[in-house]
Amino acid sequence: MHILASQTRRIDDGGDAVDLGQSPADILFLSAADTELGSFAAAQSRLGTGRADLRLANLMALSHPYSVDLYAEQTVRGSRLIVLRILGGVEYWRYGLERFEEEVRANGIDLIVIPGDDKWDEELTSRSTRSPAEVHRFWRYCVEGGAENYANALRYAAHLIGKGEEPAHPVPLPRAGIYLAGKAAPDIAQLKASWRDPERPVAAITFYRALVQGAQTAPLDALIAALDKAGVNALPIYVSSLKEAESVAVLESLFDEAPPDVVLNGTAFAVSKAGAAHQPTPLDRPGKPVLQVVFSSSSKEGWEDSDQGLSIRDLAMHVVLPEIDGRILTRAVSFKEEGVFDEATQSTPVAFTPVPDRIMFTAALAAAWGKLGRKPAAAKKSALILANYPNRDGRLANGVGLDTPASCVHLLKVMAAAGYDAGKVPASSADLMEILTSGVTNALEGRSAREEYQALSLQDYERSFDTLPDVVRSAVVDRWGAPSDDPHVTDGHFRLALHRFGNQVVGIQPARGYNIDPKETYHDPALVPPHHYFAFYIWLREQFAVDAVIHLGKHGNLEWLPGKALALAESCFPEAVLGPIPNIYPFIVNDPGEGAQAKRRTSAVIVDHLTPPLARAESHGVAEELETLLDEYYLASGVDPRRLKALTRDILDTAARHGLDKDIGITEAMDEETRLARLDAHLCDLKELQIRDGLHILGESPEGDLLMDLLVALARVPRGNRPEQQSLQRAIASDLGFEGFDPLDCDFAAPWQQGRPELLANVLEAPWRSQGDTVERIELLAREIVAGNRGVPEAWQSTLAVLDDLNQVLRPAVTGSGHAETSAVLTALEGGFVAPGPSGAPSRGRPDVLPTGRNFYSVDVRAVPTETAWRLGWQSASLVAERYFQEEGEWPKSLVLTCWGTANMRTGGDDIAQALALIGARPVWEQGSGRVTGFEILKLSELGRPRVDVTLRVSGFFRDAFPHQMDLFDSAARAVGALEEPDEANPIAARMRSESARLQAEGLDKNEAKRRAGFRVFGSKPGAYGAGLQALIDEKLWEERSDFADAFLTWGGYAYGGGAEGSVARHDLETRLKTVDAVLHNQDNREHDLLDSDDYYQFEGGLAATVEALKGEAPTVYHNDHSRPERPVVRTLSEEIGRVVRARAANPKWIAGVMRHGYKGAFEMVATLDYLFAFAATTRAVGDHHFDQLYDAYVDNQEVLDFLKDANPAGLNEMLDRFHEAIERGLWTPRRNSTHAALNDLKTRLEGTDAS
Repeated sequence: MHILASQTRRIDDGGDAVDLGQSPADILFLSAADTELGSFAAAQSRLGTGRADLRLANLMALSHPYSVDLYAEQTVRGSRLIVLRILGGVEYWRYGLERFEEEVRANGIDLIVIPGDDKWDEELTSRSTRSPAEVHRFWRYCVEGGAENYANALRYAAHLIGKGEEPAHPVPLPRAGIYLAGKAAPDIAQLKASWRDPERPVAAITFYRALVQGAQTAPLDALIAALDKAGVNALPIYVSSLKEAESVAVLESLFDEAPPDVVLNGTAFAVSKAGAAHQPTPLDRPGKPVLQVVFSSSSKEGWEDSDQGLSIRDLAMHVVLPEIDGRILTRAVSFKEEGVFDEATQSTPVAFTPVPDRIMFTAALAAAWGKLGRKPAAAKKSALILANYPNRDGRLANGVGLDTPASCVHLLKVMAAAGYDAGKVPASSADLMEILTSGVTNALEGRSAREEYQALSLQDYERSFDTLPDVVRSAVVDRWGAPSDDPHVTDGHFRLALHRFGNQVVGIQPARGYNIDPKETYHDPALVPPHHYFAFYIWLREQFAVDAVIHLGKHGNLEWLPGKALALAESCFPEAVLGPIPNIYPFIVNDPGEGAQAKRRTSAVIVDHLTPPLARAESHGVAEELETLLDEYYLASGVDPRRLKALTRDILDTAARHGLDKDIGITEAMDEETRLARLDAHLCDLKELQIRDGLHILGESPEGDLLMDLLVALARVPRGNRPEQQSLQRAIASDLGFEGFDPLDCDFAAPWQQGRPELLANVLEAPWRSQGDTVERIELLAREIVAGNRGVPEAWQSTLAVLDDLNQVLRPAVTGSGHAETSAVLTALEGGFVAPGPSGAPSRGRPDVLPTGRNFYSVDVRAVPTETAWRLGWQSASLVAERYFQEEGEWPKSLVLTCWGTANMRTGGDDIAQALALIGARPVWEQGSGRVTGFEILKLSELGRPRVDVTLRVSGFFRDAFPHQMDLFDSAARAVGALEEPDEANPIAARMRSESARLQAEGLDKNEAKRRAGFRVFGSKPGAYGAGLQALIDEKLWEERSDFADAFLTWGGYAYGGGAEGSVARHDLETRLKTVDAVLHNQDNREHDLLDSDDYYQFEGGLAATVEALKGEAPTVYHNDHSRPERPVVRTLSEEIGRVVRARAANPKWIAGVMRHGYKGAFEMVATLDYLFAFAATTRAVGDHHFDQLYDAYVDNQEVLDFLKDANPAGLNEMLDRFHEAIERGLWTPRRNSTHAALNDLKTRLEGTDAS
């Protein structure tokens, strides 16, 4: 057997090796900054005869190892002095640096290595062969910049190799100042004199001094002109760095003399540090919006051809990091275009070339924000837009975790109190829903009879539609026909779901179009929106003249329309629909990914809001009954054998009658003791499960019991390393003197064998016999302590420390969130700056995301997976492999894992870490920064098991946000696939070899066969999102499970990673999935569950249905629980569904919580049933007893039924239809024979009373 030593590898992004074709010279200068290279080319041309020979090259062109090797051999060898100016430290160009060092040592060449910015880097500069003083002097020439310094830098380099006199030392130039075309050193008075009207709004433009130094100001000139045309005065300021004192001082001085209404920033990176509380930066100190402008490092042609829009480097520098400062992404306004080849330096200078329509859009958006701040509140117009999907009247005002109607009403009232004209604000959410449901909606049936709407004439629509780009108009007309064909047109007008309240409107966001022609559209992942969609936003922009839109709650469909992921073009549909309108977006704090999508594709300012309150599920119904019986059983043990036998029979019969045996895998083959112990542990697990208690209302913080339960939930998981940040429950256990007992990680069924302190015994009258009973008592005691109902003994130092932190930090963060949320919305509407903050799941040890009301940002993608995520991923991978081995008697050979962008942003990359661990690879991190720079292949001896062949099905947002991680996994999988290891130990290599051979036999050349055989990352069509199952479920378009497989393969059959940017690869995905042993999905928090969202069944269910269709047998489906990072748990999908149905969906506690929220609470029940039905349709994980539980809880309970009839009659009708469909399709055989007839009778009675 070949023993492989661990080895570190680079990440291959699929780029080709290039030959720069340069001959050796006296001096080689390499930098990643095109402006600097251009400046040196200009300086060289001015030096005249007798100058040293010079070659200029961009480091970015030498990213491939073969490119580096070629350049080292052809150009470095034979040259005399090499100057490397590297931005980002050694790790950014490690291979190139080490390869050049080899050449330098072997051939006696001089080497100067300097940082690419103005921060001295000893580690980098120590690689130089010249003295530190010489290296530092050359660096100072570059840092100061300017024509004379660049020329003297070349003279100095020549001097170092004995060709010429020593030049003057570097001359400091201004670090920052005003830019005014044609003026050498203008002051603020000269700039103001150039303004057409000094009373107009002011837009500051900040950008790097290098653009002025390198005469690359064309994009700035264009932007200044566009702002002037848009009615805004430009204040252009160049800076060396936003972290440099001199530049900051100049900025502050100029902002004092000409206060900006909006700031356009063209510098990269961030001033703030992720995770730290935001302190004002030089840009946001005036309190005005800061818009991020991208001067792209790509060519215009590359951008036009790219669905991604920006390179990985630009994504980090110009998008991800600036979000930490709270900046709003606009557009890429310029691109690098090559000029004429320069024979002297054997290089092609690059110029920043503006794109007029991108400049105009950015200027218009800046003008809109600038004018927003100057308009009086009473005159301002806004639109509060409520999502609606599925497109049914029982599911209006979607918003995950949010009582969206109540939030809308509350926000209107807050706006009215702040001086906005909100007309007659609805008194309650029920009144609002009465207005909305009486008017037109997205429902096509019965539209003509509804009286409430806003109208847009076809003539007005066509006038606006004709101004859109040709490619947009053509796509819409080709798919949907003429505007007059739209089903939302009646009597020559679009009837739009918009309702006026003074100067504000509330609207139901239009449907994407899948409901109009479902049979023809469900298979189209890039469906363009219909005319009605455009008409809605055209009315807002042009008829109503809206100043800002507020998309209320996660999430609408605008940000998911077809187009580029970033740096949108005018042909991208989010831009074509919305235009340059300020977009304010209240969004749940635990979903950074989908919020980032809105930030990056619609320039949204996020206002994050609290998750719903959390509470313990506790026992109810049959679980409570069984718990009592089990207590009796254990009390009777060894006392009354006959009673014991009867109790055993009662317990197991009751469990079987209600399906608990199926939920936890109890079989007749198990002995009675094992079955009872498993059931006991399951009941404890259900009781301690975290569920939501109601919904959040924007602007309101939880109070009373809701606040107490939420605080206990937030304090349950450690929040840091300090004593006061440990788990409250662990602190209590420690202070009670319980040795070796962890209330967050214990065997619930194990007998309790330590003391029973009176303080804990008294919190509950029930028997105390197991570790689960101890956990319950600790939880109840924790709640009483937090509520102030029970004192804490002075000796309990650990508990007192945690309690103090809870009261000083957590409590005010939660109670302050509500007011902060509506205040932030008002700040945005006033044209102000909404401060940034981190995002994540608060209950997963992330109190730093509170208080809410901030413009959240996400993780630095360059550091994903983090070392913390790797530890969890490694542990979870081992647990999955071990469970499969235990149940199947062999190791899994092939798995498919879903990867969602949001989840990986929340966790720092749990999923990608788990995937790497399964194949036997580990990330390599750069010390200090934590950035992932490569991977290490682990030895089989380190793994302790065979490698597992992993296929990833990534979400559309993961594809957009994590291109680097797709390349990382692709590179690692291919490297593992190239190993010479036994087939049974490395099924990846075995499969890649056999697949490559098969493809070659079919006629493909060797390289293409190898490339396709290595595909392991698949996702949606470029520019599209989703998995394709929602329309089939919502519109009832499926007949059998294979229909889902066909849609899933159509939508997800595109390969990514290693240069494959969405290659059509349906057949390759089929090949991968045919071999799959198990489907994996990880859930990283308990603030939501798999019956909360269509994404779960679309991905998890879609994969299960597809594997079953391809293999002819259903795969094992694992739904792993990563909510407690130190203790991942592997469960099957059926186990998880059983837990969620019993502990949350059918739980009277949860039902009572949502019933407090009227229409939206009923909506939550309807949605829960929909998602259970969808899992039943796509997998074999749903049993009859799961449907029975929901039927009993929702329909067969008169109180709940009456609530549904009153609060959301349309939703009740949809619920009855879904129950009926489950029976008709054979997905549910009700426990009672009368259920079918009862459903029909209830449906008939409802229709008779016109409840629908």
